[in-house]
Amino acid sequence: MVYHYLEDVAIADVAYEVHAASLPALFREAAEALMKVQVENLGEVRRGRVVKIALSDDKLDMLLHAFLQELIYYKDAQRLLLLVERVEIEEDPEGGWELAAEAAGEEIDPTRHQLSADVKAVTMHRFEVAQTPEGWKATVVLDI
Repeated sequence: MVYHYLEDVAIADVAYEVHAASLPALFREAAEALMKVQVENLGEVRRGRVVKIALSDDKLDMLLHAFLQELIYYKDAQRLLLLVERVEIEEDPEGGWELAAEAAGEEIDPTRHQLSADVKAVTMHRFEVAQTPEGWKATVVLDI
């Protein structure tokens, strides 16, 4: 696991930090940490339905924010638990960032999925994406 939860950041929310060697890995790990907050047993999520996600933003941190919000949207609007399988990120030569991702999952089944916290949103509190000597780091706080 290349993410860890932060106990001292928020009282009523869930915070975590992700470290990865590359941007695609950072986005995948951030998405997995988000899903793990909501579902105890991610191994029980069947990858029957594939969803393609395409996003763009002028700022890299806001691209991650939008990506995580998109996963929350699918959970809320379509009751889908999605596990991210592929992420591609490109920097636009004229400025900005583009993301193409593929996630797979299934509709929530309370008889099989051990649901825990219901994430409402990704907050901007302490939200950060930064390049480090080892690669990349993100800090995320979720409103539950």
